[in-house]
Amino acid sequence: MFARYFVELEIEPDRVRDLLLRGPGSWLPALATAATYQGDVRLARVGFGQEVRIERTVAVELGTPVALASKTILPLRWTPTGSPGLFPTLDADLEIARLEDVRTQLAMSARYAPPLGLLGRAVDRSIMFRVAEATIKDFLDRVAQALTADHDEIAAPTLH
Repeated sequence: MFARYFVELEIEPDRVRDLLLRGPGSWLPALATAATYQGDVRLARVGFGQEVRIERTVAVELGTPVALASKTILPLRWTPTGSPGLFPTLDADLEIARLEDVRTQLAMSARYAPPLGLLGRAVDRSIMFRVAEATIKDFLDRVAQALTADHDEIAAPTLH
C-alpha cells in the first residue's frame, strides 16, 4: 500500500532542512509514537474495542539524507514494537522541497505491506489503510508543528 501527505510551511527550505536534520533521532521517534497512539485511538473508535487496548511504541530507523537538486529526502523505517506480525513496518521518505524562497513543502511518501496475508489485505482495505493514512497525516502535522515552533529547539512532543 502507498500513502502520501504533505504540508506547506512558511519557512525557508534551508531552515526546514537544517531543523529537520538536527538530531532527528532524538525527536522524530517520539512524534512517531505519539502518532501511532492516535492511530490506536482511531482503531478503538471503529470497532477494535471501547478503548485503546494495546499501547504500541515504534522503533524509527533513519537513513542517510539524500540531497537532490529539487529536494532533500530523509528515508525512514517505522517498525511497531511489542506486537510482532500484527502491524506492518512502514518504509517512508520525508521530503523537503522548495516552493518559494520562504515556502517549503514537507511531504511524506510511505509504503507498507499489510501483514497476515489475505486476511490482512482485506482488513487493510476496509479499515487499516484509513488508519495508516490518518497516522501519517498526524505524524507529519506534528513534525510541521515542531519545525514551526517559535524557537531554535525542536518542540517537545505530546502523546494526546
